[in-house]
Amino acid sequence: MDLLNLSLLLVFIPTFFFVSITPGMCMTLALSMGISIGLKRTFYMMYGELIGVGLVATSSVIGVATIMLQYPTAFIVLKYAGGAYLVYLGIMMWLSKGKMALNVDKQNFNISNKSLAMQGFVTAIANPKGWAFFIALLPPFIDESLELFPQLSVLIFLILLLEFSCLIIYASGGNLVRKFLQDSSNVKLLNKIAGTLMMFIGVWLAFT
Repeated sequence: MDLLNLSLLLVFIPTFFFVSITPGMCMTLALSMGISIGLKRTFYMMYGELIGVGLVATSSVIGVATIMLQYPTAFIVLKYAGGAYLVYLGIMMWLSKGKMALNVDKQNFNISNKSLAMQGFVTAIANPKGWAFFIALLPPFIDESLELFPQLSVLIFLILLLEFSCLIIYASGGNLVRKFLQDSSNVKLLNKIAGTLMMFIGVWLAFT
């Protein structure tokens, strides 16, 4: 990798770290799940979200994004359906009901790991802000004089590493809030905070 590419990477890393760490749907989702189900189980959501981010980033370079913009119906349906489901989960959590709500008597959660991963995946691929960032920022870092696949592999790896680090930061913050409120035996307040965040993400996703 020549000096020019190295200099591009030195710009690329802080740029995409800033994009990732800025509060958005995926980070707010990580925060909400950190509060409601703890850091360990939030990792399953992160896995799905990272797959979605990798797909969006790759598509932004190879041109699939253009096709989606020309035929937006499927994207719009996914966006509204995903947003509605997150709002539903948030309402149930706010009422201290449903699979993700923290129960005073038992601390187990019935929601499956697959469902957590799917929530992360849908939030990532149905996030218009994510598409906009990748379409605008990622292609300029591709050197047309070099082979596409090796460059894209390195850039996607760095994006996922940065995204994963930021998700852990947000989920860990939510987990700290969770432990503090549990120690205070204020479980209903915990559910209301996490549920409100979840509803906010759902509305944000649907109407962005």
